[in-house]
Amino acid sequence: MASPPATTASPGCSTNSPSPAATAPTPKLVQRRARIWLLIIDDWGLASLSGQGRHDLLEILDDRYARRGTLLASQVPVEHWHDVVGDPTFGDAILDRLLNNAHAITLKGASMRRLYDSTKTGTSR
Repeated sequence: MASPPATTASPGCSTNSPSPAATAPTPKLVQRRARIWLLIIDDWGLASLSGQGRHDLLEILDDRYARRGTLLASQVPVEHWHDVVGDPTFGDAILDRLLNNAHAITLKGASMRRLYDSTKTGTSR
């Protein structure tokens, strides 16, 4: 059975439930995310990773390394990603897997969302 070509995920957040037990991904979910052809992680770094989140993300990235694509979008500069991970050892391991052989694209300029909104309403911000 083939995996879908792409999906989005936020590490450590499988539901919107406030219960910590409900937000911890199951081993089956971690394995599924590791097999997806292109894993898209959007809004990376808006919140720090929990201990379980660090562990799960490292496991997913380790399983994917050099085998599957991972696209990560973030407003947080790369030099602050260790702070997002929250643990120096996990931070080194996770960032090594994310950044080794990566193609980084840094966007500059105004938010396209603002530009799009101003064209819809006819106003400029």
